[in-house]
Amino acid sequence: MDWLAALQELRAARTPAVIVTLAMVRGHAPRNGGAKMVVAPETSHGTVGGGNLEATAIDRAREMLASGTTEPQLLRLTLSDKAVTDYGVQCCGGEVTMMLEPVPIVPSVAIFGVGHVGLELARILSRHEIELSLVDSRASMLAPERVGVPGASGALADAVASISLVVAPVPESALADLPPGAHVLVMTHDHVEDLAIVEAALRTPGLGSIGLIGSRSKWARFRAQLRDADFSDDDLSRVSTPIGIDGIHSKEPAAIAVSVAARVLQLVEAAAPAQTAG
Repeated sequence: MDWLAALQELRAARTPAVIVTLAMVRGHAPRNGGAKMVVAPETSHGTVGGGNLEATAIDRAREMLASGTTEPQLLRLTLSDKAVTDYGVQCCGGEVTMMLEPVPIVPSVAIFGVGHVGLELARILSRHEIELSLVDSRASMLAPERVGVPGASGALADAVASISLVVAPVPESALADLPPGAHVLVMTHDHVEDLAIVEAALRTPGLGSIGLIGSRSKWARFRAQLRDADFSDDDLSRVSTPIGIDGIHSKEPAAIAVSVAARVLQLVEAAAPAQTAG
């Protein structure tokens, strides 16, 4: 499998990787400039020349994966019998510079309920490179003229996110289609729907986080009902509510959306090294 096909498979499987490119060659080297390989936590595909050159690049790439860094790095190696190496001598006589470019997992966020707050939140999050799922039981909330699509009119016309619109009469059914690590935000128009989604989310393994909009009294009622459904305190501690960052007290939809979006971005950044290590 060539490096490009491998990269596509890794992205589809939500596996982080590093692209290693032989960016510059001076003198003699095993491969010409432009040669590439892809390094994942457990596998590698393609070659930039083998030997110490390649083994060192793989080690550095996996260090980057373990740290969760998103910044490219340059690695310069001298192919000389006088150079200090870890994996054997390559005495081609040249010098190579490699660029190592991380390809992180694309974060996934699902908004259940695209009312006033949900749409404002989608507008903010859609400006980020994420997979954004918008789920509502009401088709009118996801109508093209309301939501819009990239390149057309509507709230999300300037989106850079990959957006999925899901009309689901039983909204919690959409949880099964979310990728591992997805961040779930529950803010529907109906408290019965909210409770059903939260309960289903707690039964769904591998989610990144669960956030619920609403007051503390609403959560107190939900907690009692969820305990009756045999959820433990540890289970219930996975639900963050009220969602958002501290210090924003306005109840305007746009203000709430800013607060929630800021918290989601914090969670996405905090999860990146853990997802990479996983």
